[in-house]
Amino acid sequence: MKYVDEFRDPAAAKKLLARIEREATKLEKPIALMEVCGGHTHTIYRYGLENLLPENIELIHGPGCPVCVIPMGRVDDAIWLAQQEDVIFTTFGDMMRVPGSETSLMQARARGADVRFVYSPLDALKIATDNPDKQVVFFAVGFETTAPSTAVTVEAARRQGVENFSVFSNHVLIEPPLRAIVNGGETKVDGFIGPGHVATTTGTDAFEFLPREFNLPVAVTGFEPLDVLQAVVMLLDQFVSGDVAAGKSRVDNQYARVVRSSGNTTAQKLMDRVFSLRDTFEWRGLGWIENSGLGISEEYAAFDAERRFQVPGRRIPDPVTCECGSVLTGHIKPWQCAVFGTACTPATPIGTCMVSPEGACAAYYNFGRIDRKVTENLAKSRH
Repeated sequence: MKYVDEFRDPAAAKKLLARIEREATKLEKPIALMEVCGGHTHTIYRYGLENLLPENIELIHGPGCPVCVIPMGRVDDAIWLAQQEDVIFTTFGDMMRVPGSETSLMQARARGADVRFVYSPLDALKIATDNPDKQVVFFAVGFETTAPSTAVTVEAARRQGVENFSVFSNHVLIEPPLRAIVNGGETKVDGFIGPGHVATTTGTDAFEFLPREFNLPVAVTGFEPLDVLQAVVMLLDQFVSGDVAAGKSRVDNQYARVVRSSGNTTAQKLMDRVFSLRDTFEWRGLGWIENSGLGISEEYAAFDAERRFQVPGRRIPDPVTCECGSVLTGHIKPWQCAVFGTACTPATPIGTCMVSPEGACAAYYNFGRIDRKVTENLAKSRH
């Protein structure tokens, strides 16, 4: 890749769309493709890709937004940590406005808590070295995409002997929620647009279970509009060629300029040392999933905020009006939620899907990709 414009070229997009149109006429029945990552969702709705595809190809949202899947109880735990005496609580900016049961980190800061947003966990470590009389906690959130940077920071803290730094780990793994969605059977998914950022760490091998066990095709892809369209072409090819019907689905790698089949093995080894699998972890919209979350391992227990502070471990159900969980699992589109765009907006979010820059509700709201017919039908259903 020389220039990002190469992946936004209108002429190339038209060729891909023409091919998709041709191939889609050969489908025996409509197909639903789940874009796992919220980054893909924003690309799709920023560029209006969903309105350019044939009617027999539907794109549905998946649970790949790292902020969105954190349950409200864990947010409450984070706020509790931020309010402890002599604590500097650090977090990525998109977690600042995520609502807990009573308040948010942003509001806690307004009330006197020392909450600071950082661009990297290494920034949090620097704050710890600059403030040796304070306890600095980093709110670690994300899939295998961001977990390596947390692991690097914890290793650096141990190597440098920084004793006033700890991590509130909310890192999660990509395979368990996809298994939960497929096994649940409530969401019709015929194929997956795989998350390229996660795959830079895990490799495409991490998604082989989908074709192997469920005969579901996968195309791991990048985040530009042509990347997504090429992924749709790759998935279509598997249906039209008869591979899916013959039980020969596979994982294709559209993002080969970045992703290898084995991923980043150095990062994987470091993660294996610093983290340990939790027996179970709670997900927004999916409930408790076994072996899906990463806690700090025994070897690095000194940097585990949950042990250092005896975090309460609150469990709080989502507000009744919020259907973020249903959006995350592809059950509904954001505009089908009763409070979307009314009580729930980016300025007054009720759920995480409206807060995160990778949230599906934020994508719909910010880019306005709801066609007139859908809007009219929605209005009728509410009256």
